[in-house]
Amino acid sequence: MFEKTSKNVIEFISKCPSCFHAVNELSKMLDEAGFTHLKECEKWDLKRGGKYYTTRNGSSIIAFNIGEKLDNYHFQITSSHSDSPNLKIKERAEIKGKGDYVKLNTEVYGGMISSTWLDRPLSIAGRVLVKDGNTICSKLLKFDRDLVLIPNLAIHLNREVNNGMKYSNQTDMLPLFSAGECDSYDELIANELGVDKEDILSKDLYLYPRTQASIWGAKKEFISSARLDDLQCAYTSLTAFINANNEHAVNVYSCFDNEEVGSGTKQGALSTFLYDVLQRLNTGLGFTNEDYYTAVAKSFMVSCDNAHAVHPNHPEKTDAENCTYLNKGIVIKFSANQKYTTDAISASVFIEICNRANAPVQKFVNHSDIAGGSTLGNLSSQKVSMHTVDIGLPQLSMHSAYETAGVKDSKYMIDALTEFYNTNLLITDSEQIVFSK
Repeated sequence: MFEKTSKNVIEFISKCPSCFHAVNELSKMLDEAGFTHLKECEKWDLKRGGKYYTTRNGSSIIAFNIGEKLDNYHFQITSSHSDSPNLKIKERAEIKGKGDYVKLNTEVYGGMISSTWLDRPLSIAGRVLVKDGNTICSKLLKFDRDLVLIPNLAIHLNREVNNGMKYSNQTDMLPLFSAGECDSYDELIANELGVDKEDILSKDLYLYPRTQASIWGAKKEFISSARLDDLQCAYTSLTAFINANNEHAVNVYSCFDNEEVGSGTKQGALSTFLYDVLQRLNTGLGFTNEDYYTAVAKSFMVSCDNAHAVHPNHPEKTDAENCTYLNKGIVIKFSANQKYTTDAISASVFIEICNRANAPVQKFVNHSDIAGGSTLGNLSSQKVSMHTVDIGLPQLSMHSAYETAGVKDSKYMIDALTEFYNTNLLITDSEQIVFSK
């Protein structure tokens, strides 16, 4: 069962080379599960017992399953993110150099480990905006073949490369595209989409690694893939959401774009997206504004974003006691400076959920001399404040082009979050939380 779940994760990630493809695949999963797609720009007709989802920018998605018996109306929410660090192709993409070489002009998106993108087969994916008569249409683009590569400088030309290398984003991270013998970049895109080059107006295109995901290890203990952070959580939390049912609450699934660059966009966790959806949901069900505020006060969010496992070669980089390992279960993340929103209340709730699901739990706190990253929970709570726990799945090589996790942990996450969505959490005040079905 562990390996089967990990294979499902791999299959999902392989279909998601960009945030736009990720939301497209998440939408397909919801469609197959009987959810109704609502457009933000249209009026919503909502009913108790209904299952709905909406998207923003084609790169963020929120789904909700409305209970039939909302006698103690509240929300139970998970959040994850659809984006990963990568290289975005600039608008004027082609750079012609010596010997007819053609490179692509790129800029870094997020905090990537630059060296992991070199000497690796790469391709291009994202969205293209195309004119069609009086309409501008967004089209998904994925070149499903090895298309570009960023070559390393040979050690003979850089004798200090193994003594530490500082990569120039403007010079070292430009992929080789052509030897000058193929159609132009825009013509290649037009041919792939079956449109005229003149009708292409703009693009959001990124490089993505082509190295195939795998399950490996002496006993197949490990899973490696691009974009585990955070598509592993995006997939497992949606699977749990679809599997579960809670008659007494509104279960909500959210997956936001732009977490890797601070979430401060119209579709990020710092935007009004979640607030807007919950407000429209509240109104659509006939509740008052006062009902909304009391519902939020009784609600709970699980912020799902992967966590650092102890590195086998560098255990000194993690706290001596509060550290995590692959295949040892879900990670609850703590931070005194509130980079993670977990406190004793939210941790206790989630520990009890995991105990009920027989899912092992680990606790992570950063090494006190090493600043950690932030995640979704503390950002989304600035717009919709509620009890929140920050969790994730343990992994190695976070923000590498090829990351590694444990083969068991995806199933643990599905089991725990299914239990979370199935359990009616009755939060009466800051010190009392009652569990019921």
